[in-house]
Amino acid sequence: MKINQIYVNLPVKDIQKTRTFWTTLGFPINEQFSDDKAVCVVMKEDYIYTMFLKEEFFQTFTNRPYAKGDTTQVLLAIGVDSREEVDWIVNTALENGGSKYSESMDHGWMYQSAFADIDGHQWEVMHADMSKLPTE
Repeated sequence: MKINQIYVNLPVKDIQKTRTFWTTLGFPINEQFSDDKAVCVVMKEDYIYTMFLKEEFFQTFTNRPYAKGDTTQVLLAIGVDSREEVDWIVNTALENGGSKYSESMDHGWMYQSAFADIDGHQWEVMHADMSKLPTE
């Protein structure tokens, strides 16, 4: 089996604030799947999307309660092309209402940092140089 796309769906309080937060980080919006109840953030064109759904709309897709901002249901990890890009994304997120929940870590071959977005969803941002991955 081969998956050709992934859509991560997350509940949010305010669609417009969420749209502004993610476009400030440099991510484009797929307007075809965005309206006053949802915003579709393109993480990787044609492959990876995050659907941020207004909480009430999100609830229509499940019969279970969704995790609120004070709990952790999932950690979302994204890889980028450089350490500088890791720092830029995290710093920009913090400057625009996000929060820090862990310190940056440098493992030599992998550098990572993290932020929680304006709705408390936790994002790990990392850059890995596989040529430096320890063999033992």
